[in-house]
Amino acid sequence: MFFFGLCYPTWPEQALRANIHCQISLALNRIYTEWYPSKGYTFNITNSTSYDQYYVHGRTVFDVMVRITDDIFNTYIRKTGTLNPYYSEYCDGKSVTCPGLKQWGTVTLANQGRNALQILKYYYGNDIEIIRTSNIQSIPQSYPGSPIRQGDSGTAVFTLQRQLNRITKDYPFLGLLTVDGVFGAKMAATVRAFQKQFNLTADGAVGRQTWYKISYIYVSVKDLAELTSEGEVSSGTLSDGTWGGTVLRTGSTGSAVEQLQFWLNTLAQYESSIPSLTVDGVYGIGTANTVRAFQRKYGLTVDGVVGRDTWTELYDQFRSIQSDNGTPNAYPGTALREGSSGQNVRLVQFWLKIARTVYSNLNNITVDGKFGSATTAAVKRFQTYFGLTSDGVVGRTTWNKLYEVYNDIANKLLSSSLRPGEYPGVLRKGSSGTAVRELQFYLYLMSAYESSIPAIGIDGQFGASTEAAVRAYQRFAGLTVDGIVGRTTWNSLYDKASTLRTSGPVVTLKRLPYPGTPLTVGSSGSAVLYYSLLLQRIAYYFTSVENPPLSDQYTDETAVATRSAQELLGLPETGIADADTWTAVEALSLQLAAEMPNPDRSIGHGPVYPGRAIGAGSVGPDVAQVETWLNGRSCLYCTEGYVTENRCFGPEETAAVRLAQQRAGLLVTGTVDRGTWAALQAQSCPHCSKEE
Repeated sequence: MFFFGLCYPTWPEQALRANIHCQISLALNRIYTEWYPSKGYTFNITNSTSYDQYYVHGRTVFDVMVRITDDIFNTYIRKTGTLNPYYSEYCDGKSVTCPGLKQWGTVTLANQGRNALQILKYYYGNDIEIIRTSNIQSIPQSYPGSPIRQGDSGTAVFTLQRQLNRITKDYPFLGLLTVDGVFGAKMAATVRAFQKQFNLTADGAVGRQTWYKISYIYVSVKDLAELTSEGEVSSGTLSDGTWGGTVLRTGSTGSAVEQLQFWLNTLAQYESSIPSLTVDGVYGIGTANTVRAFQRKYGLTVDGVVGRDTWTELYDQFRSIQSDNGTPNAYPGTALREGSSGQNVRLVQFWLKIARTVYSNLNNITVDGKFGSATTAAVKRFQTYFGLTSDGVVGRTTWNKLYEVYNDIANKLLSSSLRPGEYPGVLRKGSSGTAVRELQFYLYLMSAYESSIPAIGIDGQFGASTEAAVRAYQRFAGLTVDGIVGRTTWNSLYDKASTLRTSGPVVTLKRLPYPGTPLTVGSSGSAVLYYSLLLQRIAYYFTSVENPPLSDQYTDETAVATRSAQELLGLPETGIADADTWTAVEALSLQLAAEMPNPDRSIGHGPVYPGRAIGAGSVGPDVAQVETWLNGRSCLYCTEGYVTENRCFGPEETAAVRLAQQRAGLLVTGTVDRGTWAALQAQSCPHCSKEE
């Protein structure tokens, strides 16, 4: 039974739902993390509003509260990709302030048209979701009732090993354990070291006091009971990975081997039974031995050969660790330089190593997670080659360029003689090869932002569809329309695609009906393309959903993305886009397009770039903000007319944005990217409004 805090039945329903979700999740987080037992108390939750929630027996509960609670009682908030109920701190927002949800603020947001999930994301960030469970009481792993000691085995031992290994990241002297559910001599030694560190009786046995101290420290290092929670990551499969189709064994070489070695080396930091190895792209005896150790650990055939099953399991385990440590491949927020160390340095070194597989004049370095003089020299060489400031420091610009090069190599868009965006020579109908793939990739990016440019496949063949897309782009950009890609067309296309690429995906509402038959591996056509775009939009906001390829072909990767979306939506995980999946995916995707709050927005600050470009077909509150700015500008510049404020980005908005971009000296696209957003905001007239 939950008391509803400072909530009034007259509040908008979406505000009530957001508040009740908060209260449920806060209570469940207290129980899940065993917050009070870990501090020595005999209870799981209090009746105090200073710490938890207050329940008054017999008080009146209004029908609206009963109806909503009955509907969402078995739901809770969690971070995407995690299991634990989120620590959803909240306060009234008037007499008391806090970092989390403000109860009176939810009323304002609900009156603005936001639903409960959007309200929660406004306060807690965009990486949360609401989950429904039919077995909510079985989430925690509590003290089993009797001491656990050397010779024991089972799930309780497995839980202890996993928690101790996470604690070891902050207390490395404890040493990593093999997570096998067996309490051996090494685990007893680790337990004794833990007990000494935290002033417990050092007997190597896990009694009630040690159990809850381990639980308490685990919760502390992961911040599970704080707003900054890392989250408790599922131990199940996160993705089927991307299998290249080539079996890797002793004697194999190349980038696939380097990718394999990098994943193994990352796992070796967390699992003591897996030895570390050199990331050199050569599958030698050391790599084979590490593969065998991995296979043995995860119950695979131990042959030292990497086929589909080993590759998939390895990728899953790597992704699990990435999820535990934060958003994969995102800039870490602070520059990396000589003296830095850790996983982000490993990632930079790995990207440099992959870049060298195409650009042989770059430096070859060791992937060891230590930013030394060799890494500094390699970064400087990379920066010089790609026209960046050569200071040997990996800031946001260098990080993004490294990832762009790595990503383009992985997608087979680059040849050894050209950098990303470098003009490859004239391309026309009949051309083929890597340069055509790069061209098609940029055209496809543009098609997502500009409805007049048709979407095309990326196959390296300059056929009729590619020619039509080139003509459409030339028409859009005001160039000579001949279907031939010369230097002017190429440079224009790369500049626009690059600008939009770093501004997030454009959000549009070009709908197609369900094709009538399920989409499965082998399906093709415009319906597949449209469905892929829907999935991509969801994947942009939900990290638990795999990002499918930009293609009109329904591939194995599309099936993987579909399964992850089905898991998110509570549908059977078939990997097939049947009518129910199509409807659910489209509904969520269009909801995100129309109403999703700004993922970067901070409470109390002005409008912040929404993390996605705004172009023809976009709708929602961010479009309304752009329309307000545009109409404010019309008071300042008589050449810029008013636009209709209808929250829909149409031809009027496109024309007005193009004028604003031209006046600001920006790339003229008619689409509001990050730079255009900043310019509109800076040049707006806050006291101007359209005369009635």
